[in-house]
Amino acid sequence: MSEDMQEEAEGTVKKFMYVNRKAPYGTIYALEALEVVLIGAAFDQDVSLAFIDDGVFQLSNGQNTTDIGIKNFSPAFGALGDYDVSKLYVEKESMDERGLALDDLMELTWEDEDDDWEEKPSIHLVSREEMKTILGNQDVILSF
Repeated sequence: MSEDMQEEAEGTVKKFMYVNRKAPYGTIYALEALEVVLIGAAFDQDVSLAFIDDGVFQLSNGQNTTDIGIKNFSPAFGALGDYDVSKLYVEKESMDERGLALDDLMELTWEDEDDDWEEKPSIHLVSREEMKTILGNQDVILSF
């Protein structure tokens, strides 16, 4: 049996990175990505998300979709911590290019059971260079 097949047979956890590049509304990509992330996390994979380009708008505070007649799915990001998804990487340059600051994003947290259930931030602001390194350390990358 090859090493890859043996690792899969033993249930090795893979690192899955979901790259979000699209604005939250106007296409189905953002909602589909979030649904796939929740499914992957439910199967105990090491799941992380990257928000690049217009994808940074997916984490914007105060999203209101009433005028466009689409369901606002942004509250579902708050459930990511319940699925042990605690690594949301937001590219700083994409934020800067769109006039956004960290304060413009939702406050998403997760509870660290190893640290007496202390709440910790899920959003990590990283440079474009850091993002390249993070992406390079993944087993699987899915782009939306």
